[in-house]
Amino acid sequence: MTDQASFEVIAATPSLDDYMRLRQVAGLSSFSREAAEKGLQNTWFAVVVVAEGRTIGMGRIVGDGGCFLQVVDIALEPAYQGQGLGKRIVSALVEHLKAHADPSAFVNLLADVPANHLYAKFGFKETAPHCLGMAISARNLS
Repeated sequence: MTDQASFEVIAATPSLDDYMRLRQVAGLSSFSREAAEKGLQNTWFAVVVVAEGRTIGMGRIVGDGGCFLQVVDIALEPAYQGQGLGKRIVSALVEHLKAHADPSAFVNLLADVPANHLYAKFGFKETAPHCLGMAISARNLS
């Protein structure tokens, strides 16, 4: 385990290359470079985790900035998982939401299991049975 002090959580949007790499190594779904570049430009807030000058983790908030905000892209290189860095990423995002989101805003996320336990520590709750998250890939739209 590496000393927590050796990591910096910085308010910054990841570079396109770091974004693509971190999503891939963390096992998240892939996007085209064009889609990722456009998406990154629409980041409401983001953080990166830096170790020895290299980005090893990230998290973002996207949305319209007023009514709807979504926590996305929580990703860490596998060698750094299990060291509390995911918690530091989510904490930084939640602190930004507390300081800058309108109190009436709807904040959501889609949680992979078992990451849902991490998000629950910050007050996120499962919405079922009152509402269910649903998704479709744009390639499957008819």
